[in-house]
Amino acid sequence: MTDTARTTSPAGPEKPRPHAIDVTRPFWEGLADERLRLQRCDDCETWIYYPRRRCPSCLSDHLTWHDTSGRGTIYTYTVARQPTHPAFADEVPQLLGVVELEEGPRLTTTFVDLGPEDLVVGLAVEAVYDHGPDGITLLRFRPQ
Repeated sequence: MTDTARTTSPAGPEKPRPHAIDVTRPFWEGLADERLRLQRCDDCETWIYYPRRRCPSCLSDHLTWHDTSGRGTIYTYTVARQPTHPAFADEVPQLLGVVELEEGPRLTTTFVDLGPEDLVVGLAVEAVYDHGPDGITLLRFRPQ
């Protein structure tokens, strides 16, 4: 979805950070404004994630950006008790998962404000906007 930049962590290796490209820029700008924006096909009305130039359902290039509710449910999850990469050692256990938005698309994410024992499929969650010191905002989810 993006190119990646790297930031230096005082605790260890650099963490990969997203870098917007033309097709993804409205998504990242929306996050910076605390709005979860996704594309929707003007021809077949399919919601689209991740950002792309053509609809994966009908191949139309008539795609428009729309705000979403930012609410959904946990579709699936995993608890990574070992770092998925050395740069994320300070985030163990990592709470990783897929959220199904009210609008339908499923997004890969991380969870905050809950522990591993709180994760359950179907749990109602809402978007949280993690504003980094480098100006990049990451999307995470917390319980509603």
